[in-house]
Amino acid sequence: MRPGWLLLLAAMAAWPAPASAQGWVNQRVAELQALDKVTARVITLRAALNQPERFGSLTITVRACNARPPDEVPDAAAWLDIRDSRPPANGQPVFHGWMFANAPGVHMLEHPVYDIRLIECRAQ
Repeated sequence: MRPGWLLLLAAMAAWPAPASAQGWVNQRVAELQALDKVTARVITLRAALNQPERFGSLTITVRACNARPPDEVPDAAAWLDIRDSRPPANGQPVFHGWMFANAPGVHMLEHPVYDIRLIECRAQ
């Protein structure tokens, strides 16, 4: 890497991020869209933090749910723990991590029967 690039990168790292870029608001309820690919059944789940919700053989637990402030472009991010009661999962998570409303393909549930998508995070 050229020395000029190193200086530019160092200056960018030292530049403070605007307050709006840091502004995620903690919420208590995640609204999720659940799809059963076999039956084509689609439902909307409202999952409160740390309260397991069932959809088919899946157990979905929301550990964190954050939304952008109302004066910014709407977006949401939720930390989900999804387990499947059917073998071969044997209680192991089939998904564990952040899911993003505006970028569902970034980190998504890969399951042969079910699809779960984050729609938004709400206070209630």
